[in-house]
Amino acid sequence: MSVIDWRFSGRYVEACNCEAICPCRKVGDRDGNRAQFQLCQFALAWTVDAGHFGALDMAGLRAVMAGYWDEDEPGIPWRVMLYVDELADEPQRAALADVFLGRAGGTPTRNYTPAIKEIYGVQPAAIEVMHSKGGQRIQAGDAVTVVARQPFASEASISCGIPGHDQPGEELVHETLRVEDGPLHFQYSGRCGFASNFDYRS
Repeated sequence: MSVIDWRFSGRYVEACNCEAICPCRKVGDRDGNRAQFQLCQFALAWTVDAGHFGALDMAGLRAVMAGYWDEDEPGIPWRVMLYVDELADEPQRAALADVFLGRAGGTPTRNYTPAIKEIYGVQPAAIEVMHSKGGQRIQAGDAVTVVARQPFASEASISCGIPGHDQPGEELVHETLRVEDGPLHFQYSGRCGFASNFDYRS
């Protein structure tokens, strides 16, 4: 495991094929449970507003992960594709992959990366992520498109394990979730999402 000192903080947004509120989330005092359907199919996006990986400045870079898991498969392994910002240089792209795939240890390995068992690939892509309330969007080349419809009203505190339960946020309903790349092919409308901040560190 890497001993490089690093820290990424910024904004997070996701979409999946469950209906809002996603049953995986912690809602108030209720812990998350199984995904609503046998397959959880998802797209996740991080915008690094401030960050470094060793001496590398990572501010302004983005990453998107698309994938799925099968609730009935032993161990519930994730299978994923990671898209790293084409505006990054090669060392920065490697750092994005190391952090968001858990190779650099730290917060992601406590939050979600031990579930990743198969990586279909790491690809540079033109990534756009909008974080404006109710107007969130994710675009990773032609492979991933997410468009928010509206926030999902709830009085309860909602959190997701990927950015961390210390970072409560807002449940969303998405107009579009579409992923078309290699073995990943799915499209939904009117399903759930989540937006919050994240603060990952080595």
